[in-house]
Amino acid sequence: MSGERKKPQQQPRHYDLEVWKDAMRMVREIYRTTAEFPEYERFGLISQMRRAAVSVPSNIAEGAARGGRTELVRFLTIARGSLAELDTQLWIARDLNFLGDVQPLQSALQLLTARLNALINANRSRAKGAR
Repeated sequence: MSGERKKPQQQPRHYDLEVWKDAMRMVREIYRTTAEFPEYERFGLISQMRRAAVSVPSNIAEGAARGGRTELVRFLTIARGSLAELDTQLWIARDLNFLGDVQPLQSALQLLTARLNALINANRSRAKGAR
């Protein structure tokens, strides 16, 4: 209604998480990389890699939105599983000669995994301390 003041919209929690930002960068890089794969892989490896990549920031966001540390840890752990899937898929793509040098992507993935592990461990410790 006109004349009413709208309450300022609060930014979602996951926007502040560096691990979510890193995961979003990884998604963009996976999309760029898989765009160069053979067309016949569109419904195979391309789809699997993109789905795994998208799952990472999606689960981070969902866990952050749930509010509690236990739920956050649960969804961060799911995101970590998706990273493991993506790691395996990168090796498969390399072995099938769809990728040349996987090292830059592997390094980014390892850094993201380490940051995710640190966030999981920190939140597990805080959740235990709150009991």
